Amino acid sequence: MNIASVHLDALKALGYTEAEARFLYIVATHSGYFVARQFLAFANAHWGERTTTFWNKLHTKKHARTECFPKTGIVYHVFSRRLYRQIDRENIRNRRQHEIEYIQRRIGILDFVLSNPKYKYLETEPDKVSFFCDQLKTPRHFLPSKIYHGQRTSQPTLRYFVDKFPMFLHGDAPSPVVTFTYLQGPEASLTEFVHHLEAYLPLFRQLSEFRVLYLARVESHFEKAKGLFNSLVAVPLGSDASADLLRYFQIRKGWDLGRYASLSEADLIFRNQAKTRFTGQHFERLYRGWKVGRVSESDIRQEFGGSERHVIVHFATEVLRRLGVPGRDPDGKA
Repeated sequence: MNIASVHLDALKALGYTEAEARFLYIVATHSGYFVARQFLAFANAHWGERTTTFWNKLHTKKHARTECFPKTGIVYHVFSRRLYRQIDRENIRNRRQHEIEYIQRRIGILDFVLSNPKYKYLETEPDKVSFFCDQLKTPRHFLPSKIYHGQRTSQPTLRYFVDKFPMFLHGDAPSPVVTFTYLQGPEASLTEFVHHLEAYLPLFRQLSEFRVLYLARVESHFEKAKGLFNSLVAVPLGSDASADLLRYFQIRKGWDLGRYASLSEADLIFRNQAKTRFTGQHFERLYRGWKVGRVSESDIRQEFGGSERHVIVHFATEVLRRLGVPGRDPDGKA
């Protein structure tokens, strides 16, 4: 992580030390929220005059506010428009107030970034759009996006990569490999992870190689997350259209015949995706013909051919540790 000196100087001009300026830059860019243990670990400090001085600066200058949550403790929110403007982050949504579930995830993201400072992060939405569209020549409509509707008099705004999960690069130009991350929230279901992969799949299809890193506080979802990723991303990208169509036909036939017990959750997710991909009268005729034996697998493979494009996909899981110092943890469990 290379922080531009102009940004550090701008924060230091507000009265912060070098270490405080670096910490505030990382918080504002990646999270918007932090807890005391994170600053203590970053500054290699103990609770005392140094940290008290930092908190007092934040409050006196009205750059941050404190919020207290049950079972979480005190959370600091860096919200000052002026501070964000100093580092060219004025329009970032991190300075807005959010619910506790969102805050906990942002604190988790900050744990990851602070624990991995050597990564080459794509820090902002423009950085990410420029990397994919300008450097990799990916058409913009393949990027995950969301439309925000403002007041009645304002125009809708199209934003990209609104999840703001950390994204970083391995290797040098012109072919660096990008790592996408996903941080599991406190929810027991992986439904949100599925939606996240579905939103990114059009972009994944445009890349020759990429990595996905699944982060969670505990290991309980790791195996299931890997299975879902393989079903939704790795297998489809590593196969050709004919193989996907035949798999869809096989799953659909099992469903039509009421053999529900033979279908896994991954099969059902694949079926729902494939219904959209293989829709139309031509596919319906092929399915009916295949089902009764008039259309063979070789017929389908001959019509759709194989994929000559080889995509290298990496998936890994990692337990996200709470960054902190041994002993006293003044901010609770966040």
